[in-house]
Amino acid sequence: MKLNWYLVFSYALGASFLLSLALTGVMRSVARRWNIMDHPGERKMHSRPMPLLGGVAIWLAFYVMIFGHLLLAAAFGQLSPEWIEANVVAFLRENLVMKLVGIFVGGFIIFVLGVIDDLVSLKPETKLVGQIVAALALVIPGIRLDLFTDNVWLTGAVTVLWVVMMTNSMNFLDNMDGLCGGVSVIAAFSFFMCVQPHEKAFVCVMLMIFAGSVGGFLYHNLSPARIFMGDAGAMFCGYILATVAVLGTFYDKSTPSRVAVAAPLLALSVPIFDTLSVVYIRWRNGESIMKGDKRHFSHRLVALGMTPRQAVEFIFLVAAVTGLGAALLPHVALIGTLIILAQTAGVFLLIVLIMAAKNGAAGSVK
Repeated sequence: MKLNWYLVFSYALGASFLLSLALTGVMRSVARRWNIMDHPGERKMHSRPMPLLGGVAIWLAFYVMIFGHLLLAAAFGQLSPEWIEANVVAFLRENLVMKLVGIFVGGFIIFVLGVIDDLVSLKPETKLVGQIVAALALVIPGIRLDLFTDNVWLTGAVTVLWVVMMTNSMNFLDNMDGLCGGVSVIAAFSFFMCVQPHEKAFVCVMLMIFAGSVGGFLYHNLSPARIFMGDAGAMFCGYILATVAVLGTFYDKSTPSRVAVAAPLLALSVPIFDTLSVVYIRWRNGESIMKGDKRHFSHRLVALGMTPRQAVEFIFLVAAVTGLGAALLPHVALIGTLIILAQTAGVFLLIVLIMAAKNGAAGSVK
């Protein structure tokens, strides 16, 4: 009997959602009991203390679903060498065990780093070192971005830079109720549509488990939020999405255009845009790029007159539109890919022009 992978994907999504939903409620109670709270501050949008540890629920649901089912499959003799060969070795190729260890050890490092930061507030330099170590856990076993070159030093360096950038970008994006979680779920579905399920089954299952794990938390985090994911959740989301971008093969011999490798950039264009625009604003004003402020994408939309909830919904729409473009890239020829890339650039250019016009109007009034 042929395995229906879409039933497997549906189960992975639904089961991880329900598990995360329950775990988030538990962690909310734990955070309140142990007084692990995010208190209001100058750079924060909430006006009352909010329980943290939502990221713990996301991480637990993700790891329990993956390792729990692998253990069950092994116990019942279903984890056959043929299945591993077809669904895991096919995309990880050689050095299989070390690559799998690298993926999940890196995720554990990022998670622990985030938990410590939520509890004691680490220095940015300390977090950066931890993020580099987590990225190296991927690179050392051989998980690297495909840049059409055999230079392992170049691909390794770019992979570390990519993982660190996306880990921080998702953390920066976590500044309004539901924003980071919602964008993470949208990006996960965008990646899911980019890869062929019968060729990358393990990646697709991992994406659905991730989407369900974040989605269960998101139920508690949408405005008005009842719990925050904290750095543990936001950085873990960034790490997983960056890792999937490296694992997923968006170009092969059957792909019409090599530009399809840009699919992850489109799927994650919202956090990338947010990070680059904030860094530019801070640099232009002569400020430290590591200094937090309220000039992120969402904050600037609120300054235009939107409510925080409207700003979050607007960003969800942008993420969905650009994510659909990412899903199309592996299926269209060069001209089509260039049109999609131009369309995506146009979306963000319109946003920049609207914000610039608003700032200009405000300046003229003064």
